[in-house]
Amino acid sequence: MIWLTIVLMGLVVFFNRYCFLAPGLPLRLSPRVKTLLSFSVPAVLTAICGPIVAFSGDQLRAAPDNPYLWGAVFAVILAFFLRNMLAVVLLSMLIFIALRGIF
Repeated sequence: MIWLTIVLMGLVVFFNRYCFLAPGLPLRLSPRVKTLLSFSVPAVLTAICGPIVAFSGDQLRAAPDNPYLWGAVFAVILAFFLRNMLAVVLLSMLIFIALRGIF
């Protein structure tokens, strides 16, 4: 039953993406829908990273000694100024590792 569920969910994901990526299909998105979809990646990323940055299990992490919070702050600042995703990821990882050593 688990394998059937995994295969069916894989098919759902495949056909969902195929409809948008196949050039031969007549499905075209309006500019408004494209604009709305451009906000989905930051929203999902924030929803995933927010609890990791702010909580440790059931407890709220204290701000001054939270390397996750400072790493996230530096990542946002670097992303604003650099506009290069690979550089932001690498530099923010290095900053986070250094902060984990300090705290």
